[in-house]
Amino acid sequence: MGPARIRVGIVGLGSIGRIHARVLSKLSDQAAVVAASGGSPAALVELGLDSTAHLSPGEVLTHPDVDIVAIASPSGAHGQQALTALRAGKAVVVEKPLAVDAGTAEEIVRLGEQRALMVAVIAQRRLEPQNVAVKRLLDVGALGRPLLGETFVHWHRDDDYYAHAAWRTSLADGGGSLMNQGLHNLDLLHWLLGPVSEVTGQYATLGHSIGAEDTTVATLRFASGALGVAATSTATRPGDPARLTVFTSAGVLEITHTEISRWEFDGVPRPTQVSGVAAGSSDPAAIGDVGHLDQWRDILGAYRDGHDPAVTGRDGLRTMQLLCGIYEACRTGRAVTIPETR
Repeated sequence: MGPARIRVGIVGLGSIGRIHARVLSKLSDQAAVVAASGGSPAALVELGLDSTAHLSPGEVLTHPDVDIVAIASPSGAHGQQALTALRAGKAVVVEKPLAVDAGTAEEIVRLGEQRALMVAVIAQRRLEPQNVAVKRLLDVGALGRPLLGETFVHWHRDDDYYAHAAWRTSLADGGGSLMNQGLHNLDLLHWLLGPVSEVTGQYATLGHSIGAEDTTVATLRFASGALGVAATSTATRPGDPARLTVFTSAGVLEITHTEISRWEFDGVPRPTQVSGVAAGSSDPAAIGDVGHLDQWRDILGAYRDGHDPAVTGRDGLRTMQLLCGIYEACRTGRAVTIPETR
């Protein structure tokens, strides 16, 4: 059993780190932010926190009064920071992605399991009620056998977005459209239709002068035999809501952002559940707090009661293996087999 009021340290106070801080302030009966890095002491005051809690990233990761470290730093730093926190005996909550390479992600999962420390990955789309309802119906076979899954993330990011943070321009640091913008919908497709066994892919930089890809197209072969397509871009103006479509032996469903926009299954009522999450298709700051609030409620309950969170480190590892497999397929021009992970 964890403490009644869980003590959290936040590494990174950019736009996503601020969401974590705001959400945790709404859950102040369950958790308290006791240390944070990034930005300035004034940023902590703006968030309603004590300015003396402003520390270096290393101090937050190993702080003796921190129970859970929330890692919201640039993607390329996630892996090593998570390992440092785990070695210091801290549970970790890692913003997507868990790491930018599958080997580091695997090391994080292994270390967390060896030390019985919680590893949670932010994948808030899995907790949205309409997606939970669809998942349950697919799992019990009520929607037939999946044949084809498609996800399209036609977003737009302007040059100022990339100029604001150098890591966003680097493929090695996780700045590409697939890993940075498309990850959530790819993770959702992967979660709904089961593990992917093989991928092919192509990528290009079509709309920006950056080192990362801004457009990627991948084909997927699921272990079930179903096929899939994923396309992501930040070069597509003006930016559309992300879309996910599943064709089965019995019909078709489509989710446009959070709305079930198409439902064609005889005798199966359309789920009425809906999320209040805003779209980030044109503005990354527009996503709001709802998704993170739902996931932090789950994380704090899991830590307090000693069970796994809804999205574990192993879930994050599976998604990283899929992402890295697609990037390898893009680099080599060959089909890539995705390893099986228990």
